[in-house]
Amino acid sequence: MTAKIMIILGSGSDIAIAEKSMDILDKLEIPYSLKIASAHRTPNLVREIVTQGTDAGIEVFIGIAGLAAHLPGSIAAYTPRPVIGVPVDVKTGGIDALESIVQMPYPSPIATVGIDRGDNAAILAAQFIGLHDDEVHKKVIELRKEYAMKVIDSNESIVQVIDRPYIENDFIRIKNLEINKAEVDEENSECKNKDAEVAIIVGRQNDVATAKKITKILERLKITYDIKVVCPIRSNKKFINYVKSMKNAKIFIGVSSNSSQVTGGIVGLTARPVIGVPCTNENGDNYMLTTVSMPPGVPVATVGINNGKNAAVLTGEILGIGNPEMVGLLDKLKDKKITF
Repeated sequence: MTAKIMIILGSGSDIAIAEKSMDILDKLEIPYSLKIASAHRTPNLVREIVTQGTDAGIEVFIGIAGLAAHLPGSIAAYTPRPVIGVPVDVKTGGIDALESIVQMPYPSPIATVGIDRGDNAAILAAQFIGLHDDEVHKKVIELRKEYAMKVIDSNESIVQVIDRPYIENDFIRIKNLEINKAEVDEENSECKNKDAEVAIIVGRQNDVATAKKITKILERLKITYDIKVVCPIRSNKKFINYVKSMKNAKIFIGVSSNSSQVTGGIVGLTARPVIGVPCTNENGDNYMLTTVSMPPGVPVATVGINNGKNAAVLTGEILGIGNPEMVGLLDKLKDKKITF
C-alpha cells in the first residue's frame, strides 16, 4: 500500500485537526502519511519529506498550521503537486492563519479550506485524486450522500420532537416528501464547449476581468475551458442548467463577489473539485470568508482575492497528477515568472 496523500502538521498541538482528515481518509480507504515539521523551526525537514514524498508518489499534500501558518507555502515550494492548506484557530479566531495561507503570490497557489476544517481538506484531496481514479470518485459521491442524509434525517431527530403550541410538525413532513432532481435542458445550456476540461462560472459582469486572468493562464497550460456569466440567485434555472450540462468538466472555477454564492451553488451540484476565486466589489469589500468557510462535506479550494492566475495554476497542478507533460508546462510557467 503506497500513500497517496501526505498530511503535514506544523505542530503536534494541531493533531486534533489532522484527526478530522484521517477519519475521512480512513472512511474513503485512501492511504496516507502523517508527519510533523515546522516551516520555521525545521525548514530542512519540510524540504526533505516533501521532495522525497513527491518522488515516492504522493499525489496531494495537506498542510495544517496556525498562527503565521507558513507551512503550506513552504510545502508548495518543493513540489509540483497540489497543496491544500488548513488554517488552525490558535489566536484571533484563526483569521491570521487563514490570511497567511490563502493570500499566496502567483504562481504558488494553496487550495485553502475553512478554519479547522481538516475534514474538508481530506474530501478535497480525494476529489483531486478522484479525477484520475474512478473508484475514489465513486466513494466521494457516496460520502456526499451521507452528508446530505444527515441534514434530511435531522428533521426527524431534531424538528419532529419539538413540542410547542403553534408548531405544525406534520406540515410538509420531510420524510414523506418526494425530492425531485432539477430538470436539465442541455440543448439550451449555452455551453460553447461542453467537452472542456474546466468550467468557469462568473457571478456578475464586474468580475469578468478576474476570470480573464484565469483563461490566459489556462491557454498557456493548454487546458480547455468554457466560461459563463450567470448568477445562481438571479438566474437559478440557467445556473443549474449550465453546471449540469458541463458534465464532462473535471474542475469548476467560481469567480464572484457580493456574498460569493457562485462557489456555494456549484459545490452543491457536482462532486468534482471546485476552486473559488473571491473578488473585490466596487466598494472595496472582498468576499474571501464567504468563499472559504464552507460547511463539512462541501469544500471549496479557495485562492487569494482577485487571484485568477493562481486558480489557473492550481487547476494545472490538479490535472498534473500523473501527467508529466502538464508538470513540465507548469515548471516552464513558474521558471519564466521567476526569470522576469
